[in-house]
Amino acid sequence: MTQTASTGTAGPETVGRVQQGVGESAGRPDATLKVTGEFAYSSDLWLEGMVWGVTLRSPHASAWIRSIDIGPALAIQGVLAVLTHEDVPGEKFYGLEHKDQPVLAIDQVRYQGEPVALVAAEHPETARRAAAAIVVDYEVREAVTDPRLATEYVRRQPVRVGDTFEAEVVVTGEYEVGMQDQAFLGPESGLAVPAEDGGVDLYIATQWLHVDRDQLAPCLGLPPEKVRLSLAGVGGAFGAREDLSMQVHACMLALRLDRPVKIVYGREESFFGHVHRHPAWMRYEHGATREGELVYVKAEILLDGGAYCSSSPAVVGNAASLGVGPYEVPNVDIVATGVYTNNPPCGAMRGFGAVQACYAYESQMDKLAAACGLSPVDIRIRNAVSQGSALATGQIIDSPAPLADMLRELAAMPMPPAATSDLLDLPGGVSQTTHGEGVRRGVGYGVGIKNICFSEGFDDYSTARVRAELIGGEPHVTVHTAAAEVGQGLVTIQAQIARTELGIERVTVATADTQVGSAGSSSASRQSYVTGGAVKAACEAVRARFDGLPAAQALEKFGPIEETREYRHRPTYPMDPVTGQADSHTQLALCVHRAVVDVDVELGLVKVVELAAVQDVGKILNPLALEGQIHGGSAQGLGLALMEEIQVREGKVLNPSFTDYLIPTILDMPPMRLSILENPDPAAPYGLRGAGEPPTLSSTPAIVAAVRDATGVALTRVPVRPEHLVG
Repeated sequence: MTQTASTGTAGPETVGRVQQGVGESAGRPDATLKVTGEFAYSSDLWLEGMVWGVTLRSPHASAWIRSIDIGPALAIQGVLAVLTHEDVPGEKFYGLEHKDQPVLAIDQVRYQGEPVALVAAEHPETARRAAAAIVVDYEVREAVTDPRLATEYVRRQPVRVGDTFEAEVVVTGEYEVGMQDQAFLGPESGLAVPAEDGGVDLYIATQWLHVDRDQLAPCLGLPPEKVRLSLAGVGGAFGAREDLSMQVHACMLALRLDRPVKIVYGREESFFGHVHRHPAWMRYEHGATREGELVYVKAEILLDGGAYCSSSPAVVGNAASLGVGPYEVPNVDIVATGVYTNNPPCGAMRGFGAVQACYAYESQMDKLAAACGLSPVDIRIRNAVSQGSALATGQIIDSPAPLADMLRELAAMPMPPAATSDLLDLPGGVSQTTHGEGVRRGVGYGVGIKNICFSEGFDDYSTARVRAELIGGEPHVTVHTAAAEVGQGLVTIQAQIARTELGIERVTVATADTQVGSAGSSSASRQSYVTGGAVKAACEAVRARFDGLPAAQALEKFGPIEETREYRHRPTYPMDPVTGQADSHTQLALCVHRAVVDVDVELGLVKVVELAAVQDVGKILNPLALEGQIHGGSAQGLGLALMEEIQVREGKVLNPSFTDYLIPTILDMPPMRLSILENPDPAAPYGLRGAGEPPTLSSTPAIVAAVRDATGVALTRVPVRPEHLVG
């Protein structure tokens, strides 16, 4: 039963507690449909009279285009249109941070898979045959595929403080991180529908509706108000849907034909159709006292951005600013560089630059512990940041950061039982590669620090419209934002906030679209913070208009009440281009992992026996959803540690399928032991701290450290493969 306050509007505590509010494991409205297979994803979209679009892509990593002959494609029955760059109605380039990516290749291609032409046909197979019939005359040229030889920079960001770079104990290491794919299960897809006003309506699986629109409209030669986007069902994202894929192409075809056009990528095309995690090459040097106190860190971080800019500048900024990890270091000399190559474009993926650096600095901390005769836990506790510590950028951590206590709690957790003779519990599993002989157990630790929300002066905000009204005589709330639900449970959280703030149980979260102000991107672990803050603020404004009355009485007296609010977090500032000094981040989050592994040292097979994690989230909004985020982030970290890599040779992708690109399954993920802490951040709504990305950072180095512990092999590259262990 709805409970409301009889007097006053001081806050939600006066409204009374309702079921399914903040702090409870509220059910997800999409859960049953997804489990039963009835949920409508973007690939399920259908409209009477629609036709199918297909993209022709370059087979070469680098080539001049001498000519394109579309005649053979147009001659195929059922083909309705074939478009090239000459048919782009507006600007020919787009991009998240820099407009450097062509809608369709003009005079050259810069990576394998670059879009060259579009085909629309009555049937998808007809469209595919027609695309294959297009004749493109390429003059292949030598591709730049080694980022260490690249000469064109996306960004070069130093972080420098202090002047002492000598120490009693010095350890160095060179580390490499492979190209990881987001590997979402729902491939890129959408439906573009031409409108009577000459504009277009696009139903799309994306992470950022408004930035899609703002890139689309100039390319289509249309004002933004004539390009309307609605969020379709999203089958996972993890950063790969921040950039455009088929959005412009579908809209171009729809406007040309004046018919709805649907484009759905297959799995192979999906590997070419989105950005990936930046591969990294890193050289680190740590200096410390004999007692293990850090004196300095020097690092060179090189990130391969691929053919186009995407979000590489921000990824470089994160790698630089967080490059020493959550440790107090008085002297720092870091240079992070992103370069252009003819490899596949790289951009956002969960962890966003901090993942790569974390693998290197945590590997170094283990090496330093051994050199100083300390345990991996003790070396980290000795150097752990806390509230009041300064980051390498000079930014002061001004909210709780109990890293030392988190490490102590993690180390005190019970260990899993010893290995058994059950084949399913051994490396190799049902393959029966061992009965226990040659199997060694190892334990490793990992610590990560991740920035939350957008950084370096970005105008990072969200908008929420909240409407309260009587429907059937009962109070009802509608929440409308443009925030993308990509599987993280954001729809649920918005409803929970509305129930908590207004004391009204019946809440509808409207479909996200561009008919309300921007909510920014569903990335950077920011939506609960920023969109949650906007929904909270709009609800507070609605509640203030209740004039002290219970909701039902107020709505009967005043009629529907609607308020729209924008929410911005505190300002951030760009990093100094020479020193890197700045208050560049809004909020910082910590997670620590312990991994226990069994390794067959004869065959190089690894079984992750258990992952334990301690994470501080400030405030738990939805316990079950939060646990799922930590489990999911840890799974992606496990994948990077042991199996996930896009294999690229001379600019060509060798494994664009889930047969050859391996991701963890339920058989690979171990049981997890979690401790979730609540130390509120006073600057954040409800004191919350973004939680989706930090587990991805610390899980990878923890697992690799455990494999090192089991084998004694110095592992410097992820993913770790069997040949690295027994070669």
